[in-house]
Amino acid sequence: MGQVSHRPLAAFTSSRRFISVASLSPLHPHSPSGLYRLPVRCFALRSSTPVRAMASHIVGYPRMGPKRELKFALESFWDGKSSAEELQKVAADLRASIWKQMADAGIRYIPSNTFSYYDQVLDTTAMLGAVPARYGWNGGEIGFDTYFSMARGNASVPAMEMTKWFDTNYHYIVPELGPEVKFSYASHKVVEEYKEAKSLGVDTVPVLVGPVSYLLLSKPAKGVEKSYPLLSLVEKILPIYKDVVADLKAAGASWIQFDEPTLVMDLTSHQLQAFTHAYAELELDLSGLDVLIETYFADVSAEAYRTLTSLKGVAGFGFDLVRGTKALDLIKGGFPSGKYLFAGVVDGRNIWANDLASSLTTLQSLGGVIGRDKVVVSTSCSLLHTAVDLANETKLDKEIKSWLAFAAQKIVEVNALAKALAGQKDEAFFSANAVAQASRKSSPRVTNEAVQKAAAALRGSDHRRPTNVSARLEAQYKKSNLPILPTTTIGSFPQTIELRKVRREYKANRISEDDYVKAIEEEISKVVKLQEELDIDVLVHGEPERNDMVEYFGEQLSGFAITLNGWVQSYGSRCVKPPIIYGDVSRPKAMTVFWSSMAQSMTNRPMKGMLTGPVTILNWSFVRNDQPRFETCYQIALAIKDEVEDLEKAGVTVIQIDEAALREGLPLRKSEQAFYLDWAVHSFRITNCGVQDTTQIHTHMCYSNFNDIIHSIINMDADVITIENSRSDEKLLSVFREGVKYGAGIGPGIYDIHSPRIPSIEEIADRINKMLAVLESNILWVNPDCGLKTRKYAEVKPALSNMVAAAKLLRAQLDKAK
Repeated sequence: MGQVSHRPLAAFTSSRRFISVASLSPLHPHSPSGLYRLPVRCFALRSSTPVRAMASHIVGYPRMGPKRELKFALESFWDGKSSAEELQKVAADLRASIWKQMADAGIRYIPSNTFSYYDQVLDTTAMLGAVPARYGWNGGEIGFDTYFSMARGNASVPAMEMTKWFDTNYHYIVPELGPEVKFSYASHKVVEEYKEAKSLGVDTVPVLVGPVSYLLLSKPAKGVEKSYPLLSLVEKILPIYKDVVADLKAAGASWIQFDEPTLVMDLTSHQLQAFTHAYAELELDLSGLDVLIETYFADVSAEAYRTLTSLKGVAGFGFDLVRGTKALDLIKGGFPSGKYLFAGVVDGRNIWANDLASSLTTLQSLGGVIGRDKVVVSTSCSLLHTAVDLANETKLDKEIKSWLAFAAQKIVEVNALAKALAGQKDEAFFSANAVAQASRKSSPRVTNEAVQKAAAALRGSDHRRPTNVSARLEAQYKKSNLPILPTTTIGSFPQTIELRKVRREYKANRISEDDYVKAIEEEISKVVKLQEELDIDVLVHGEPERNDMVEYFGEQLSGFAITLNGWVQSYGSRCVKPPIIYGDVSRPKAMTVFWSSMAQSMTNRPMKGMLTGPVTILNWSFVRNDQPRFETCYQIALAIKDEVEDLEKAGVTVIQIDEAALREGLPLRKSEQAFYLDWAVHSFRITNCGVQDTTQIHTHMCYSNFNDIIHSIINMDADVITIENSRSDEKLLSVFREGVKYGAGIGPGIYDIHSPRIPSIEEIADRINKMLAVLESNILWVNPDCGLKTRKYAEVKPALSNMVAAAKLLRAQLDKAK
């Protein structure tokens, strides 16, 4: 953008013109719409008329691309079908497109280093050279081999732990640290990307995961005492942060952004002191730079606010003013003179169009307190958590589409608010926004009075099955004739290219419904036969008819809208397409009974009916923001209850209601958690409170730390729970070692399906033995830690074969011991 002042609100120009899209050449003949190669020089032009600058900022941006370009490039590279250079080219083209998009929209503070080939926390681990010894890294710049081995594992060693990023559906790779880690400046990615943007004429704000949040989000490495004070490592990592800062200064950076999201958590005085210490240590090195400390996802406490706004060498502070509404009172109660407020008023977590009039009122109010020239309009968090571009939604209902804003539209909203705050309000844009807001509030398609009434009636009741779980399990085992240590899988089997093609052709009306049903029936039959050959005890139908565990139900429930390209990154190359809950939810007809009944007719073994639970449907959708979330969840629970009872009537006696996202929705502040857990657990119980004792209810939970909510999990009153345990170093088992009694069936996952690695019989048997040390053999199940959808049959067959063999080996040993 040429040489401009790095101060946010210095006198800028009334005309900031950039090269138009029409003058750019496509990247290649098959370039996706909107992705262009930028000319090497792309400077903003200035007029001579000085006006107050429009200060706008984006915390971060989706990196997969509008059509998931990075996903396909990564998977092609991992499969050995393309080179590292080809992967790097796709990545560079995406970055250039994103930077140009923000520059064209008029964004002043454009982030760099928010792109990642896998995960931003893993990028920081690479920057610090904190590579666990098992990956055999011998120093130097970290390359793809080491980087992707840490993320995905390899043939000889497992991947690092993966867990949820705060209360989102994004997963980060957990650093493994301890006193023996030798930190070194081993990845120069942040500096290289800053220079890359600058060469394209875009002066960006490099973004780093802050040093204290990095340590607070880490775990002690294997062999390190769990009580080891990871914050003590701050002295070892700060020299590398200083080197990075020095390189950025030398490259010409004028602003730098440190993301310190852990400041919204319940922190101790000692933890808060670590922020004060770290930034005091960095103060001299940061001299000459303007520094932004960014927080997001919730309010900061009063104590954290005081700590944050007192940090040395910091020019600006970012707050989430969508989820953190109490921050407004803190700011109005006292904000440091001369500092900049990066006001996160545009929601980075949801897809609803901003209420521009309301946001402008908030911004003007803040400007009245701290001065308008100190207010920078921003997103509430990175736009990583929302879909990319509404322009790609060519089939979405026009009225609903008018209510929405994806990442590309949120950039425009941010700049429109910044212009309005600077006295250059786009009246037509604001007027169209007001019309859309009014349309959403008054639309008859949003409200269903009968559904509202039924959900309201649930609040005062408990909804529990009348018999306790021990008695139910006894009846279920007797009916199904299950062995000790029964084996099962979580639900999905590999989604092959051929299977995806069948679904696409059916949706496009290129094959008939009869041909589609026949193709899916053949796939189910293949999966059933495979499981019988492997001698698995409780079978699944493999879910070949399903695109995604939430979207599939969203397509069949009223009150939901489905997008074509509303993809959001979950981890690595894995993307999900959350449905949009715009209105009251109900179930017009049965959703899974046809396929589950078909599958059960193919075998004499128990066949699980597969459902997604109400809390997970809620947490993995873009949820309406015009009523409390629990009301929407109760509506979904009633719809799933109808489905559960129809499955039971059809003769399906094992029903799995996945609540993979129960932990994810837990509020970050402890003061808000009890209320959430109460209605979330109640919602699950609503779904199955009416079934017979002999109908076995399973549930499944994914990657998260469950130890602190184990009593709520017990309170769900499921007959069997399958839960991630393999990639988190068997962290779950520690709660049972500490004396928590669990009487229901439990299947702590015995191998990691997110890695292509195939575990041996001995390795699986060893894991089962560790479980038997803390759990009774009569409640223990043997299963993978998640669904097999993303794996290949060449990996699935030997892994499941080894799993069954290990279970049989342990059964024989237990029989012998008797």
